[in-house]
Amino acid sequence: MRKRSVSFLLRLNESEHARLMREVKQTGLSREAYIRALINGYVPKPIPQPDYYAMMRQLHAIGNNLNQLAAKAHTTGHLERATFQEEADQLRRAVQQIQQAVTEPERRVKQPRANPNVHPP
Repeated sequence: MRKRSVSFLLRLNESEHARLMREVKQTGLSREAYIRALINGYVPKPIPQPDYYAMMRQLHAIGNNLNQLAAKAHTTGHLERATFQEEADQLRRAVQQIQQAVTEPERRVKQPRANPNVHPP
C-alpha cells in the first residue's frame, strides 16, 4: 500500500514546465521527489560533477591505506597510535564535509512576507 494517498493536479504554462523539468533533471530526482523536497523546505542540489566521485574514491583509498598502516603499525609497534588516529579522524571528517557540501539539500531561506497594509508607490 502506498504511503501517499493524496494526489493533485498542477497546471503549469510551457515556460514553468520547462523550468521545472530542467531543475528536476539537474538533481537526478523524480519530479515528485523534487517537489516534495521543496514542500518540506529543502532545495535539492544538482548531481555532483564526475570529478567529485573520483575525488571521493581517492579519499576513501587514502583512508583504506591509513587503516592498513594502522594495522601494520599495531603489529610491529612502530607508530604512535594516538597521532595516527587523529589523522584518520581528520580524514573521515573531511570526507563527510565534502559529501555534505556536495550532495545534501540545503534548507531554503524563508522570504519575508509582504505587508498587505503597505502599498507600493
